[in-house]
Amino acid sequence: MHLMSWTVLVISWIVRAICRVNWLLGQIFSWLSLAIVVVCFTVVIQRYFFSISHIWMQDLFVWMSGVMFMGIAGYALLTNQHVRVDVFYRPASKRWKAVVDMVGSVVFTAPFVYIVFIYGLPYVRRSWRIMEASSNYGGMPGLYIVKTFVLVFAVVVGLQAIAMVGRSILILCDREDLVPEYFRYKNVEKQEV
Repeated sequence: MHLMSWTVLVISWIVRAICRVNWLLGQIFSWLSLAIVVVCFTVVIQRYFFSISHIWMQDLFVWMSGVMFMGIAGYALLTNQHVRVDVFYRPASKRWKAVVDMVGSVVFTAPFVYIVFIYGLPYVRRSWRIMEASSNYGGMPGLYIVKTFVLVFAVVVGLQAIAMVGRSILILCDREDLVPEYFRYKNVEKQEV
């Protein structure tokens, strides 16, 4: 095998590994949505039917929401569930989508992830240093753990952007066969109006 063959195989392996990690995180953290609903429902029932209120429970469902959304951000990018203006993207060819994804990942996503991580790191470090808790009286301890998910967000989105660049390279090298089936570009049928 020559260098180009090894390079595309390594790129394919990296793309698969990143996609697997984000898929797994998506499966795990998506279960928090059920817990969020249960806790929120419990808070409402306690408050309006029994006149009981626990501040820590109110903190809990808000914090779980933040953790869930930051933890599954890479999964959303993997499964194409993120916000996209696809007036031109959806009907485009696979090669054009690959170019758009590569440029978008490098020009927009990479700087965004870098800024979130660099500015989030001191914020998270400070929170860990003081073992930050809820500012609400009777609130939950451990806010520093929730704030750590700002960095998790940057990492999972950054990794998925790397996978998108890798997919783009494989598509542009005419090696779509090395892209995982679930991460390939889908053909969009033209719809009649």
